[in-house]
This record gives sequence, structure tokens and C-alpha cells, in this order.
Amino acid sequence: MLVFMIIFALVMFSLFLILPLVETILLPITFTIERLVSGVKTGYSLIELFSDPRLFRTYSTTEPVIVAQIGNTTLVNFIGWDFGVIPNTLIIASIVTSITTLLGLVVAFVMARYEFRGKLIMRVIAYIPLLMTPFVNAYVIKKLFSFDGLFSYIINTVLGIPLKINVDRMFGVILTQSMAFWPIIYLNIYSSMMMIDPSLEEQAENLGAKGFKLFRSITLPLSLPGLAAGAAVVFIFSMEDLGGPIAYGFHDVLSYSIYSNIKAAQNIGEVGAYVGALAIVLLALALSIFFGIKKYVSLKQYAMLSRGGRWMPRVRKPGLVGSLIIYLVILPIMLFTAMPQIGVFVTAFSVRWSRAYPEGFTLDHFANILVNPEVLSGLTNSLRYAAMATALIIVLSLSSAYVAARSKLHTLNEVIDLISTSPLAIPGLAIASGYIIMFTSGLFKDTFLDPLSSYGPWLLVVLAYTIRRSPFATRVIYAGLQQIHVAYEEAAMNLGASRLRTLATIIVPLLGLNVLSGALLAFVYSVAETSVSVTIGAVAAGQKPLTAVMLDFLTGGRLAGLQLAAAMAVLIVVTQLLIILVTNIFLKQRYAFIGV
Repeated sequence: MLVFMIIFALVMFSLFLILPLVETILLPITFTIERLVSGVKTGYSLIELFSDPRLFRTYSTTEPVIVAQIGNTTLVNFIGWDFGVIPNTLIIASIVTSITTLLGLVVAFVMARYEFRGKLIMRVIAYIPLLMTPFVNAYVIKKLFSFDGLFSYIINTVLGIPLKINVDRMFGVILTQSMAFWPIIYLNIYSSMMMIDPSLEEQAENLGAKGFKLFRSITLPLSLPGLAAGAAVVFIFSMEDLGGPIAYGFHDVLSYSIYSNIKAAQNIGEVGAYVGALAIVLLALALSIFFGIKKYVSLKQYAMLSRGGRWMPRVRKPGLVGSLIIYLVILPIMLFTAMPQIGVFVTAFSVRWSRAYPEGFTLDHFANILVNPEVLSGLTNSLRYAAMATALIIVLSLSSAYVAARSKLHTLNEVIDLISTSPLAIPGLAIASGYIIMFTSGLFKDTFLDPLSSYGPWLLVVLAYTIRRSPFATRVIYAGLQQIHVAYEEAAMNLGASRLRTLATIIVPLLGLNVLSGALLAFVYSVAETSVSVTIGAVAAGQKPLTAVMLDFLTGGRLAGLQLAAAMAVLIVVTQLLIILVTNIFLKQRYAFIGV
């Protein structure tokens, strides 16, 4: 049985994760070698990658801020720079990671070290940006920060200041991602701070370290594992984000370049090496960040004298200045970052969105999506794909977690553990590129795995969901296995039970809540998956998942398209809230939004 688990896990990850990525890497490298050897131009080589002006420029084609005057009103347009696809991607990811790290660190410190009125409410507000509203939140932010948007309306009309602002292109993407991703860092740092042994900070205080010196010399260094992990996730998520670039029309980034070229490949029936070259860059950047952070953390010693930090946290009441900062600075910023999700709900229930704000109240948009055949098809497809993927995820995650926890081959344990969690660090667009390159050519061309064949992409979408979302279930199941002593299995096998029977009658029943919790997590994240859904999943009209349908409504110029897409996003959010309720209250399991 253990051998079967090992083979199943290795085959699944090899065929649907490792080999597609290898194919992606080899395609442009092959063309590069052929060009160097024969001198004949074949495909898109890595030589062109580093000399392509679309990808690299030493100058910006735009001014970051443009100021204009119309009558008495000053128009300030925050645009950002444009140095080409790769520099733009790195600039956006670096700025977003810096902003989210600063905000996440401040909020985590306040939540972990102070007790004040309204703390529970602020914790709830901090979770709001993590609620999944694919693409729609970016369009809401764009409307809020346009010349005719709510903020310009407040500044110009309500306050009477002759000023209007517009946030667009690169700066719009940075704003959108910063508002969405900062809780990832907050949650990671908060967890690290709550695990700090209180005696370490107390000893530092006894030696004279107080205030900022205590934070800088003790609290922050001991929180670095969480900070580094959260920053790595944010950097990777920023590079692969599609919502911001699509909403703001800022197409000179890696994510949109890969997406648009995969979409274009549908017309010619194959994907060129250009997509492979872009995917190599995205994958290399993501993996270098991931392994760099793992190496950095592994070189540090963060051992505690005890594990009591969780049960006896060091909290104190803030003084007057601290209270003013919490209620007048931190709380407004947190409310500001929650505005997109709140705006999605308001938009879904509004009659129309005027220039400045949504108007009226209606349930028509929900009624329309429930009778719209395109939406019903997308919803049905997403539920079906997610259900099939969840079934596979249970088997794959149980196999991976059991091998990693119980196998006596330590090297194999480490390999399985690394491979099974690596999809968290691999951009979905890189996986989608690998699938398109590998399964539309060679032995797989015109088979049931070829998304461009008559079979359509549904099976490949299910397998992609399985690989991409399995780490969420694997982590939950592995945590459960660590709490089950191996003596239970040894006793059963000593009495004659096979490993399969032991697994079915001992391990699985004891892991029941963990398996169910992991399955629910995987299901809701599969329903809201975007990268694979809008690329591979959008190949065949009748097989599109819900997120691909949402993008069609947002970009198709349809009447009330934003409101209808917002209504679909509300359905996803309600589903996620139900999963949170079930996992936290009924299953007594901690709901993991995003982590490493």
C-alpha cells in the first residue's frame, strides 16, 4: 500500500507538474541551440528574449505622474513607469511586497502585543481583503480612483478642493495588489509573533531593552520566518496576478503577456516558444524567491526556550498616543483596504454605477445570472471540475502526507514533501503554459488530454486544479498525521491487519475531520481558481469555468457587465464564508487562507 501511495504521488506530480514545466523550459532552449548550431532562425530563442524591446528597455516610455489643468481644477494622473515586460513585473512585485510588508508588520505587531477595544472587529476587517472576488475587485478600485470616481468626487465636490486624481496603469496595479495581498504577510507575521517565548522579551527588558530597541533586537528577528514566508508569497502572487493588469489595461507584464499569447495560440492550434520563454522567466523568478527564502530561514536558529507564547501572549493596553495611532491611522487604512470587497457587494446589489458611486438597490443581477445560460454553464462547470478535482486531491494529499509522515526513507520523505507543497510557489500561468506546450503536441496531440482537441480542456482543467490546490489539503492532513501516534498502526498490523486495512480502519477515521477540512479548502479554492481557468479553461466556450465567464462579462463591453460579474463574485464569497464557518466552528479546524 505504501508503495502504491509513493508511485501514485510521484506519477501525478511528475506527469502534471514536473514534466510540463520541463517541456516549457526545453522549448526555447532547443530553439536557441538550433539557432546557434545551424544559424537558421527557428522559433523564439532565449537570445531574442534578452534583446526584445518589448521585454527590456533602459528607459521608461511614460512619465510616472502627469499633471494637467482644466479651468480651476488640477488633474493629477498617477500612471507609473513602463520599462518593458520583465522590469515592470519586478518593479510592481518589489513595491507591492514593500508596502504590504510594512502594513502587515505594523498590524501584526499591534494585534499580537496590544489589547484594546474593537480588536476583534479589526481582526475581522483584516480578513476581508482575502475573500476571493476574482477580477471584480480590481475593476471596483479602478472606478473608485478615476477622475470621475468616488475619491475625486469627495475631494472636488464634497470638500470643494479644485483637485481630481486618477490612478491608472502601473500605479493602479500596485494599488490593487497592495490592498489585496497585505493580510497574507499580516497572518504569517502574527503567527510568528504569537509563537515567541515571552521569557525572551522579558529577559531583554531586564537588560534594559525597551520600546523600539526591544522590537528591533528581539521581536522582529524572531518574527523573520513569518515575514520572509509572507513576503515570498506576496512577491510570487504579484508576478502572476492577472486582475490588475487586465482591469487597468497595463499589458506590459509577464502575467498578461503569457495570458494573451496563450489566448492567441487557440487560433493557430499550437503555442510558440515565446510563451515558453516568458514562462521560464516567471518560473525562474518565483522559484528563486521561494528557495532563497527557504535557504535564508534554514540558516537561522529560531529555537525557543518554551512554546508558551501561544498560551501566554505578552499583551498590554496602549497609551494615549498608541490609541490615537490605532484608531486614527491603522483602522482607517484597514477599512480602506477592505473597500474593494465591500464595493463588490454594493455593486452586485446596485441598479447602476454612476460616475462616482453605485446607485439604487436591486436583486435583478442575481436573478439574471441564475437564468443566464452562459453563467449557469460556467457555474455548473466550476462545481463539476472542483468536485472531481477534490476527489483526486483527497487521494493525492492523503498519499503524499502519509508517505512524508510515515515512510522510513528520509530522502524520499523530503522529496515528496517538497514536491507536494511546491505548487504554492509555482505560478499558475507557468503551469498553464506547460500544459499547453506539452499536451497540444507530440504523443498527446488530439488525445483527451489535448485542450485544443474535440474533447475540450475539461480533463486538463480538473488535473490542473488537483495539482494547484492539493497543498492546502496536504498540509491539513499532514498536521493530523503528526498528532496520531504510530503505535496505533503498529498495534493493528501486529494483530494481522494489512497496511491498507490499517489505513482504512484506523488512520482515515482518526483523520476524518482533517480530510474533510482539507477537501473543503481545496474545493473552494478550485472554484475561485483564475490562472488555469482563464487560459486552458477558456479554450472551449461550453466548458468555461465561472471565473472565465466573469472575465468575459468584465471585458466584453456588455450592459451591466460589472454588476453581473460582481453578483457572481458574491456567490464565490458566500461559498467561502460557508466553508470558513464549517471548518472553524463545526470541524474545529483552523481555516487557512493563503500561506507557505
